[in-house]
Amino acid sequence: MKRQLVVLARWPAPGRCKQRLAGGLGNQRAARIQKRLSAHTLGTATSLFAANSPTQPTTPGPELVLAISGLAAKAASRWARAMAAPRWVLQGEGPLGVRLQRQITRACREGVQQVVVIGSDLPNLETADLRQAFGALDGQPPGGPDLVLGPARDGGYWLIGLALQGLRRHGGPGAPGQLLAGIPWGTNQVLERTLEEAAGLGLRVALLQERSDVDWPEDLARWR
Repeated sequence: MKRQLVVLARWPAPGRCKQRLAGGLGNQRAARIQKRLSAHTLGTATSLFAANSPTQPTTPGPELVLAISGLAAKAASRWARAMAAPRWVLQGEGPLGVRLQRQITRACREGVQQVVVIGSDLPNLETADLRQAFGALDGQPPGGPDLVLGPARDGGYWLIGLALQGLRRHGGPGAPGQLLAGIPWGTNQVLERTLEEAAGLGLRVALLQERSDVDWPEDLARWR
């Protein structure tokens, strides 16, 4: 089975990342925090990529793809090498929903059967979280969910996972695009609206543990 873990990451340059965080902490500190978060996320993801499944030792881990924004291709390549990313792609332009959909479409085009996408702003992310997401998509017993979401306390989600074959089987060939169309990104209704769209498409959904990401200065109080 071909699986991918996609990490969405923005180049941590002062004034070009974490704008809401920078509003209270300043550009320099916000950029340093983003750099730490990106390193932590990629390190956690790499440990999953390198490991075999504990229940199926012969099953390789998913392919790790670093999806970069805020840099042109040449600079993105240098940053990916510095981060020891085995593969990188550009996120491209547009709001979050467009960039997220672009990665899902790319995965579909590459014949990926399971794709999990995470951001790089979750300080307490653990390898176990990623294993749980792929484990849910594996569907034990058969007939597992088509969609896995990691709810965030702000009304969004910190992870989205898709069983692409099942998604198309239940929702039709256009289901991956329909699922994320019309979602009010950046609001506290993202999770709710995504669940509504999933229900309308007849998708089976699994929810992971609720987590807090880092978007605002007050979110840092939860960072241990």
